[in-house]
Amino acid sequence: MKITKLETFLVKPRWLFLKMHTDEGLVGLGEPILEGRAKTCAQAVAELEPYLVGKDPTRVVHHWQAMYRHAFYRGGPILTSALSGVEQALWDLSGKALGVPVYKLLGGPTRDRIRLYKGGGDPATIKEWIAKGFTCFKTGPYSERPARIIENKTFIDTAASQFARLREVAGPDIDLAIDFHGAISPQTAKVLIKELEPYQPFFVEEPVQCQNVDVLAEIARGTHLPIATGERVFTKWGFREILEKQAASILQPDLCHAGGIFEVRLIAGMAEAYYGGIAPHNPLGPISLAACLQLDASIPNFVAQEHTTLGEGYLKKPFVFKDGFVELPTGPGLGIELDDDAMEDQIDHDWRNGESYLADDGSVVDW
Repeated sequence: MKITKLETFLVKPRWLFLKMHTDEGLVGLGEPILEGRAKTCAQAVAELEPYLVGKDPTRVVHHWQAMYRHAFYRGGPILTSALSGVEQALWDLSGKALGVPVYKLLGGPTRDRIRLYKGGGDPATIKEWIAKGFTCFKTGPYSERPARIIENKTFIDTAASQFARLREVAGPDIDLAIDFHGAISPQTAKVLIKELEPYQPFFVEEPVQCQNVDVLAEIARGTHLPIATGERVFTKWGFREILEKQAASILQPDLCHAGGIFEVRLIAGMAEAYYGGIAPHNPLGPISLAACLQLDASIPNFVAQEHTTLGEGYLKKPFVFKDGFVELPTGPGLGIELDDDAMEDQIDHDWRNGESYLADDGSVVDW
């Protein structure tokens, strides 16, 4: 089997899908996207095509090494996201060629079903999704305005009380995480975490910018709450410092950004050596979710899986959610088929990142 062509196409609301064609008629799927940079990622995939065409897609790790290391300037969010989507498609083809799910190529399943968590920022949403079977959620710290470098008591009290209301609605049996999104300063993060501790968040995600590893480690040592990070960290080399400095105990690599399925499998192994858990980041589409589920099934230190869609309107057979979990996919490769007919009105988009400014003075704040 040889690769013949790489085809990318924009898909609403903000995704980029990849079809990797072969001379045997099998098609591998991937999601090589960086939010807000879809067209740039598509071009990066096109630049990998000359290397891939004519090659055996089942040599997944060899091709990853070649595409990553033959570039003198390596890594970064764009190139690694393009590489991640291509790698997903290579695994999809490998599984389809052998007639088995990808997780069986990674050592077999370590669990029978995969726990999902949902975003929910208000009590009504939490109640609604609990009624549908969800037992794990993630929310943000504050909804009224962006945070300043040093925040006042009103900001801290309001953020803590908002989380307290969610905890009251959810009850003690529901896992409720909170994501600072790296938009809270070190000066404010420590104060806010202290006020949240009585309500026992499932984890505190990106309490500060992920590049600020030393401060992240300091925060982790200063609280009994689990600290999570990783959606903006790439490859095993990026996660090495996080683990060595014990800056987080929950890692959240994104399989569309961090290097793909096998790269995140390696990161999970590194985390296991530090007794860390893996909760893959995924605010993206159904191909991304399919790749995540293959990884989740194969690792012993899986925590919970973020998602935005089960694939309705995109997949011929969307994933089925029940009582907080989805069953292991059993189809070959990633275990999914795109529904091209249903997707006809979802092709193309011009999604852009949001722009936020402080109302006080018009200065730029983190998204």
